[in-house]
Amino acid sequence: MTPDRIPAAAEGSEELTEHLRAHGVALVALSFVDNAGVARVKAVPVGGLAAAARYGVGASPCFDTFGFDDVASAARFLGGPDGDLRLVPDPERLAPLACQPGWAWAPVDRYVQEGPRFVGCQRAFAAAQTDAARRRGLRLRMAFEHEWSVGRAEAAPDFAPALDGPAYGLVRLGQAAEHARDLVEALDAQGVTVEQFHPEAGVAQLELSVAPRDPVGAADDVVLVRHTIRRLSAARGWQASFAPCVVPGRVGAGAHLHLSVHDEEGNAFTGGQGRYGLRPWGEAFLAGVLRELPALVAVGAGNPASFLRLQPSRWAGVWQCWGRETRETAMRLVTGTVGTGAWAANAEVKCLDATGNPYLVVGAVVAAGLAGVDDGLRLPAEIHGDPATWSEAARERAGVRRLPTTPGEAVDALAASSVLRRAMGEPLHDAVLAVRRGEAERHADASPADLAALTRWRF
Repeated sequence: MTPDRIPAAAEGSEELTEHLRAHGVALVALSFVDNAGVARVKAVPVGGLAAAARYGVGASPCFDTFGFDDVASAARFLGGPDGDLRLVPDPERLAPLACQPGWAWAPVDRYVQEGPRFVGCQRAFAAAQTDAARRRGLRLRMAFEHEWSVGRAEAAPDFAPALDGPAYGLVRLGQAAEHARDLVEALDAQGVTVEQFHPEAGVAQLELSVAPRDPVGAADDVVLVRHTIRRLSAARGWQASFAPCVVPGRVGAGAHLHLSVHDEEGNAFTGGQGRYGLRPWGEAFLAGVLRELPALVAVGAGNPASFLRLQPSRWAGVWQCWGRETRETAMRLVTGTVGTGAWAANAEVKCLDATGNPYLVVGAVVAAGLAGVDDGLRLPAEIHGDPATWSEAARERAGVRRLPTTPGEAVDALAASSVLRRAMGEPLHDAVLAVRRGEAERHADASPADLAALTRWRF
């Protein structure tokens, strides 16, 4: 866990600096992610790393109310032109960048100048929720899926596919084979283990999955993996987009979150007497996440362009329901093959994309799950098939509701969530609402083509 105050000393930072110099590192990128899901950065020469570890690097708090379009919204507590924060790198996640020679990268925690942790620090929020789970004797493992489309760089700002061939097809894989090899090698050198790679269903779309970590580490991986993909795509004359929709009317790109919860007895999603082996508090955790899904949409897919992807019958998870291996539900239970449940059983939250701050996403999901445990919730009946093919009456009988269909609906759900308001704290909760409301209002009249163009190269 990161400290509550700026460390009085950063032991070993001088040795780390010399190690980086010996490996040709000249600069270190220090990154955080704002409430619109945009990764922001400051960089220091490697010789300044020790000072950054001790005292932080200055950064304005204005970014907490920036939208994806770099326009600030008014919030009650955070943002504005006043004050300064300190960006303090986490040396445990610092990695020389194989994808960007001469550079290293580290995620930061944000502090106020007087020393305490900044109330709007999203990474601190994720760490606090992870710690809350640990105090209950629970350990979480998480990993995001990474879906992106590649266009020919010379066509930007328009999108011209750099790959063709069928979804999941060997034809498309062949066109991306060398790129995939380079990605796996670079990520491995940077401390990230790739578990799968394949062509996806969207236009010129690819996907890779990485090994799970603790929630904060999983969110750190998101930043590092996406940056690596962008850099190695550029080296091939491609441009990578993680935006939820690059071509309106086609399948979009998600950022599905896989999670499992463990205690001293093991994985709570297997080995019990409940449905599919769920143990009671494992079921309660999932029921808590299911309850908060409408609010989680605002956190993890609240950009106006997100709703171009959140369409029925596209496996985007637009229905507030769950099922075992049911890909149209917003929450899918994965039990694993017989004999693998102890390590493979997990749940997938599908109604998320790359416009969500990954630290906010993991923190909010943990908070929702813990509230479910505290309230002793039970999962409703599971569903099978595609609710879009059912009648309205059939969906009502099954208790299946559509998740928010507009940014405004998502914001209203987050505003009404006492669980996430309490977990985030009023300043952070209010800032997220301000950002999402601002984006919705500024782009309320944008066409699908306009929204795709506005976000295509922002994520």
